[in-house]
Amino acid sequence: MATLDVNCRCGAVALKIAGEPIVQLYCHCDDCQTANGAAYARAAIYPAPAVEIVRGEPVATVVRTLERMRCPECATSLFAEIAPAGMRSVNAYLLPKGAFEPQFHVQCQHAVLPVVDDLPHYKGFPPAFGGSEEFVAW
Repeated sequence: MATLDVNCRCGAVALKIAGEPIVQLYCHCDDCQTANGAAYARAAIYPAPAVEIVRGEPVATVVRTLERMRCPECATSLFAEIAPAGMRSVNAYLLPKGAFEPQFHVQCQHAVLPVVDDLPHYKGFPPAFGGSEEFVAW
């Protein structure tokens, strides 16, 4: 089983991530946009027990809907709790270089601008995550 050790920018909070992600994606939802101050977020989603806080005490914030954990010192976004599904969405900018391998884009109905790449661009979510095969045409 693969293990990743990741830290916030200042090193006050450290996470240990065990195993492989369920999925890696770009999220364009308005919650991620607002929480990250960006057009989209890079997310690596794991079962919640796979993401362990091993140093520091992150603080919880809710910008719109999801509870997001941040470093209390440098405010680095660490992960979002997807509690109903038992998952944690780790800020993929924290992963080591080459560890983020996105499979698709989600919530493109909220996209600020088109992102043109070779990945699927779901209007909402793909069927495996409760959505449909509806795509946006960029």
